[in-house]
Amino acid sequence: MGGRPPGTRKQRDARSLTTPAPARGAWAEDAAVRRLEAAGLRVLARNWRCRGGELDVVARDRDGTLVFVEVKQRATDGYGSAAEHLVARKAALVRRAALQYMGRDDLRCRFDAVLVSGTEARHSLEWLKDAF
Repeated sequence: MGGRPPGTRKQRDARSLTTPAPARGAWAEDAAVRRLEAAGLRVLARNWRCRGGELDVVARDRDGTLVFVEVKQRATDGYGSAAEHLVARKAALVRRAALQYMGRDDLRCRFDAVLVSGTEARHSLEWLKDAF
């Protein structure tokens, strides 16, 4: 049968019990921004919020393209990988927020994702250009 013995719960580290989820993911967003900047993108905004959505990172590529980046972080694959959490509904929310950010729909843009797997001390990043 496998798994945990009946009546036991999956243990979390102390930080996950005391730190709000947005703060736990802040390091992953910082790592994603470092990767984007190293590739020559200029970050214009982080955690830009509007009615109905949020943009994790807004950047401009060297060719002038606006890049809207969704950052997904998962410490383990226990509840699915970071890639599995890129769902159509989330993509629609990001697109709607991007349209509000731009104020019009005739600007050149793309939608990327940075997938972060692991912990702050030991992690890997995968940058998906044109993710959705």
